[in-house]
Amino acid sequence: MSHEELSRAVWRKSSCSGGNGGSCVEVASLSEGRVGVRDSKDRSGPALIFTSTEWQTFIGGIKGGEFDNPVS
Repeated sequence: MSHEELSRAVWRKSSCSGGNGGSCVEVASLSEGRVGVRDSKDRSGPALIFTSTEWQTFIGGIKGGEFDNPVS
């Protein structure tokens, strides 16, 4: 993954991220089906890069409630 590809990527912020004081992540579609994720407050900082399979597994976990906070 080149820094150039990350800098040219079209980053999107979730429509659900408004009004939370800027604590957001942004995602971008990259070459070879990969997905980049970065902190919207530190756009020049590091980005996580997921393969297509990793991203689909992560999204499936979100939709399935795998990352929900347990109710105490």
